[in-house]
Amino acid sequence: MNRSLLARLIAGATLGLAAVAGAHAQEFPTKPLRVIVPFGPGGVADVTARIVAEGLAAKLGKPVVIENMPSAGGITAATNVIRSDPDGHTLFLVSNQTAVSPSLFKKLPYDPLKQMTMVGMVGSFDIVLAVDQNSPLKTVKDAIEAAKKNPDRFNIGTIGVGSTQNLAAEMFRSSAGISSPTIPFKSSGDVISALRGNNIQALFETLPAVIGQIKSGNMRVLGVAAAKPNPLLPGVPLIKDTVPGYEAVSWNGFAAPAGVPAPVIAKLNTAIKEVVNDPVYQKKLVDQGLQPQTNSPQEFQAFLASEIAKWAKVIDTAKIEKQ
Repeated sequence: MNRSLLARLIAGATLGLAAVAGAHAQEFPTKPLRVIVPFGPGGVADVTARIVAEGLAAKLGKPVVIENMPSAGGITAATNVIRSDPDGHTLFLVSNQTAVSPSLFKKLPYDPLKQMTMVGMVGSFDIVLAVDQNSPLKTVKDAIEAAKKNPDRFNIGTIGVGSTQNLAAEMFRSSAGISSPTIPFKSSGDVISALRGNNIQALFETLPAVIGQIKSGNMRVLGVAAAKPNPLLPGVPLIKDTVPGYEAVSWNGFAAPAGVPAPVIAKLNTAIKEVVNDPVYQKKLVDQGLQPQTNSPQEFQAFLASEIAKWAKVIDTAKIEKQ
């Protein structure tokens, strides 16, 4: 067989596969979709997934069912996804947990960059540095100076070790050059109670978890750990204005098993963008404290890779023991 004939055969086969993939995308979806959520029902991530699922069902014309699998630090849920048929009918709610897991576990039984295909981001939740209403601290600079002056008497509270909030606090400690301890708690409610009781002097928490305390005047935000100001917190500065380069954001998006045809991924990405930009669903997401944000599958894949590298450095610097 000469090279010219071989080249024509390969080109023909490639076009044939592309045509089949395109046909599958036109037919997709052919059955209900599953969205596997690695958190329990009722939390912000779960509610976000349900809002988007409702919108996807309307856009794609098929039911979208939420399955909560809150165990083993998201490993159970992620493993279930990567073992699913790569046809686009099974999706995974990815978050910072997905980016942190490769560095937090000694033996993670999957590689999110190789065994998942990112579909698209939904949005982000800002993390805030806050103090009790009776605290004398007014600025991020005040907090840093207080921590350096009395490191043993300045405790920073977060939820559990390895959470985004906890890692945000650890990154703040190293970036600001302070040695004050980070105290992990089981829940956001426990962290808030500790702050109100003066058992901790500051906390790092996602905005949705503390927005009620802020609105009621029980808590004061010193800074936002984001790249741009939060519209829900007018006048509150960014932490990076005091600590250059500091940024820590919690985010959510959707992924699928590796191997899903590119046209199907593109169709899902388009549907997610339509939901997030739809005024009805966007308002529901904003009401949860989410800042809607979408991107392409390629951009989301690159973003996840950058987040994995970022948090690996934070975990190594903080000397957090792997689970």
